Amino acid sequence: MLELPQQLAIGSAHSKLILVGEHAVVYGEPAIALPFPSIHVKSIVQPNEGPVLLESSFYVGPLNSIPEKLKGIATCIKQTCKKLNREPNGFRMHIKSTIPIGRGLGSSAAIATAVVRSLYHFFNEPLSKDDLLELVHMAETYAHGSPSGIDMEAVTSDAPIWFEKDKRSKKVDIKQAFHIVVADTGRIGDTHAAVSSIKEKYKSITDQTKYSIKSLGHLTKEAKRALKDGDLDALGDILNRAQDELVHLGVSDAGIDYLVKVARQAGALGAKLTGGGRGGCIIALAKHAVHAKKLAERFLHAGADQTWHFQIGSDENQYTTTTVSGS
Repeated sequence: MLELPQQLAIGSAHSKLILVGEHAVVYGEPAIALPFPSIHVKSIVQPNEGPVLLESSFYVGPLNSIPEKLKGIATCIKQTCKKLNREPNGFRMHIKSTIPIGRGLGSSAAIATAVVRSLYHFFNEPLSKDDLLELVHMAETYAHGSPSGIDMEAVTSDAPIWFEKDKRSKKVDIKQAFHIVVADTGRIGDTHAAVSSIKEKYKSITDQTKYSIKSLGHLTKEAKRALKDGDLDALGDILNRAQDELVHLGVSDAGIDYLVKVARQAGALGAKLTGGGRGGCIIALAKHAVHAKKLAERFLHAGADQTWHFQIGSDENQYTTTTVSGS
């Protein structure tokens, strides 16, 4: 006998950042991703007679009339209901998100994760990690075609992760807390175009492109060691070198390069784009909390659309993520 739905059910998920390894991860190289707690998404489900109603900042109306560009959300809702042996009706869903879309911050994966969690809660069903990832992967496949899987792994983890395609993600050992500043260029990144351009280069300029991909994989391994040793100077240097390879791959642009330069001139230990590139966000490694705040202010003065800074640390291998502030 099926239990009656909850009167109110909430599911949530945080954003994510790729510390190092973006794009190379598509070709089997490792990447390190971080939970980004400063921005998040919440899905609220309540009983409602008739077809599913969706309320959000990007669409309000019946699920079956959702715009094409949002069909990934509809797919996620329908597939989750199917998994739960429930009909996709009798409820309304309100999605609230502070994650800017198209910035390489895992917005679509976070929304799908919140949606799945809220529906399982609404229908009083336990949710396993495997079922969650399976359903989020369906939504991500609809939205992105052939996702590497790093976004859904990162938005469902509260700790930094080591990710390799088609393998289970693992937690990354961190000896010393560090401060990350995120600056939004204000421009939607074109991940699809960036990925496609690298694919073409992989065919036509094979040696040079393969070298950059392999270099990013090597830098990711160096970053893992630097985090384990608590060597933040080395980590900053790694981020700078990773940015150089991303420039060679053609996924950076003038706006990103400018903010990276601003970060370095303001004393950041390292700075690079994060995510797909060609717009979106950059990250900078600060020396400490006060420096992080100063970097965030410097980015805003330099024209960044918005900034955030937060700390990721560990205490005897217990991972914690603490938001310092957001702008």
